[in-house]
Amino acid sequence: MKSFATVLEETAGEHRHLLLGNGFSQAWRHDIFNYKNLLDSASFGSRNTEIKGIFNKLETYDFETVMRSLTVSADICESYSADASLITSIREDSEILKSSLLSAIASTHPSVPSVVTDEQYEMARNFLSQFGSIFTLNYDLLMYWARNMVALDPENFTSDDGFRGFRTWVGSETEQNVFFLHGGLHIYDEGGVIKKHAYTQEGETIIDQVRDNLNQNKFPIFVSEPSHFQKLDKIRHNPYLNYCYEKLGKMNGKLVIYGHSMDATDTHIFDKADESGISDVYVSIFGDPNSRENRRVKANAQAAFSTCYVHFYQAETTPIWG
Repeated sequence: MKSFATVLEETAGEHRHLLLGNGFSQAWRHDIFNYKNLLDSASFGSRNTEIKGIFNKLETYDFETVMRSLTVSADICESYSADASLITSIREDSEILKSSLLSAIASTHPSVPSVVTDEQYEMARNFLSQFGSIFTLNYDLLMYWARNMVALDPENFTSDDGFRGFRTWVGSETEQNVFFLHGGLHIYDEGGVIKKHAYTQEGETIIDQVRDNLNQNKFPIFVSEPSHFQKLDKIRHNPYLNYCYEKLGKMNGKLVIYGHSMDATDTHIFDKADESGISDVYVSIFGDPNSRENRRVKANAQAAFSTCYVHFYQAETTPIWG
């Protein structure tokens, strides 16, 4: 296994890109950014008992696994001409699950950036500053907060998320190099215009604004569909998401992936990266490289990329939050 320092050495002088998975946020607080915590915090309204019972039957905390199971169940029921009301109920539960996931993320997310220390931000900023472009699959605000702590080291670290006046996204008119591939809590659609929340002069935090919007049934741009086909369809129908996705396919040089399980539900992401001009991919491995789970991660990574070399490095050697 390579170390992260070796990855930097081998990619020095090249265009270096970063793709972040949930491991980036878990490296800061695993007790917050995990599916078990989200499930414990989630409420499914009048369907709470039934939906949580499905989680128990499947022995999982993973929302996407349950949503995928519900979708497949509804499709199978249709093939067998099952009762229409049953099929409708299953599909409605899938939608309840999706909206409840978003509400749970908003309710468990830290409210203010100050919960992260300056020392932690500086460590994260130093990590992020080593990449020319940053792609993230995370919905949370940790990376967003870190890149905006401009008063902290390193002084020369600047990034562009493509948003300008009135917090409106203008994309191609900018030097955008930060891309939220599956959306984020702070990004929303206002009548066809893509905007972002920001801390207000009145002291209203981003999370406060997200929660207010949720109470009015206004949802952030958020991709949580159960399969990579459905995720890609959602991406293609949103101008911001589609722009970010297309940028993934225009990379060249080297790609570093941190904190991703290489699960098949993100096949659309790996396929697009594989179409780009990258020559090498470096995938982080957390824990014992020979564990059953990590053997699966490595096999999935090798299978995901057919046009470039795949390398692995130890996640624990990566300095992110301290």
